[in-house]
Amino acid sequence: MTQEQINEIFKEITTVDNVSDGLRAKLLQMAAESITLSTLQSLLPNAQPQDSLQKPLVKSRGKSSKVGFTFSKKEMKEIPTMYKKIFACKDKIIPYRFHKGVYEAHYRGKGLNIFACAKDFNEMKRKFIAKLNELAEQGAEPVTERAATGRATAENRKANAVLFSDYVNEWLEIKRKTTKPSTFKEYERLCRYNLSVFDGMTVGAMTRPVIQQYLFTIVDEGKNRTASKLQQIMTCIFDLACDDLGITSPMKKIVLPYYEAKKGRCFTLEEESRLVKFCTENSSNAASSALLVLLYFGLRKSELASISVEGEKLTCVTSKTRLGRGEVRRTIPFTPVFKRVLPYVDFERAKATNIHTIETTFKRLFPERHPHELRYTFITRCKECNVSGEVVMLWDGHSFDRDVKTSAIDRGYTTYSEQFLLKEAEKVDYQLPDISL
Repeated sequence: MTQEQINEIFKEITTVDNVSDGLRAKLLQMAAESITLSTLQSLLPNAQPQDSLQKPLVKSRGKSSKVGFTFSKKEMKEIPTMYKKIFACKDKIIPYRFHKGVYEAHYRGKGLNIFACAKDFNEMKRKFIAKLNELAEQGAEPVTERAATGRATAENRKANAVLFSDYVNEWLEIKRKTTKPSTFKEYERLCRYNLSVFDGMTVGAMTRPVIQQYLFTIVDEGKNRTASKLQQIMTCIFDLACDDLGITSPMKKIVLPYYEAKKGRCFTLEEESRLVKFCTENSSNAASSALLVLLYFGLRKSELASISVEGEKLTCVTSKTRLGRGEVRRTIPFTPVFKRVLPYVDFERAKATNIHTIETTFKRLFPERHPHELRYTFITRCKECNVSGEVVMLWDGHSFDRDVKTSAIDRGYTTYSEQFLLKEAEKVDYQLPDISL
């Protein structure tokens, strides 16, 4: 029966008024018996495919539930032998969905990840089986629970046969050759002093609870920054170990309480005056010259050893450069505020001053402050005196400053004249309270 004939029958049955209910029911029954299943599917666009009508659809969990299909006996014969047990066991249901006019089937499990799609439902199933055959040709065997357990056991045996300290030493050797001596020295200090508690323990014994408890102990001592550094170092060490041994890193679930790192702050004019007064009145003190150089040139303590003076300009080598990079030398002109204390500064003595001597002297004067805050003070005073932000960056050796609204390319293409830089330096001229120099 053609589509037009079916439509005509239904039209006549539903529109004729003088037909009894019994006759209308008989006609509908006769029409229904003459319509094939495929014709009904073409009339009803939302009807399920023939295979899905033959077997009940099973919904998966979740709000966006999907239906699934199973393979017939005939289709099971086309599936490679190594995969038959997976899809034959309890009529394994493969999830699929009808999305934007396309049937999509996706199965993940037993080490397999198969996706097949087609506009026709049966074609989708054929493509799914074809994917299984492709995997079989590639030798992709399914992973059984026994195999997975056996593999995990073998990996655990490897992890329990290697000492954690061996990987600590290996990581330190890598850092010795890839970082500057000063950086490596800090890594080595942290590892030797803090990670020595794990000497004799194997990698397998270094579980998440063991590491977590240790780091919490350091936090309880008020050493949050140390705990954070150790977390980063141990993560790097376990990255090496876990790649070699094929195990999961215990550092993935390690957490530490949030803490806000202490930031330095500029000296007040009163504090600066107090420091200058001490240094000028005690010019013979081992640290006096060094403290004045740090204050009025914004140097890092580690940069003192590289200073040289020519005319009214001080040059140093920037210490914050990566291993293998060329030296970055920067020059800072003498400012008017520094020229007033110049008679009390011995540059050679400042250059040779031991860093620990500087820290000890500074802490006696300002127990709650840090010598690095002298650098904060220099940068702040320059900006307060309206020195160009880019010029301040040239003087302090910073490659980026969020307050400078320009691109790195603009800075790279800018070469300031010596006259301009000297003019900017002349701006740094201010008076300190309770001091006359």
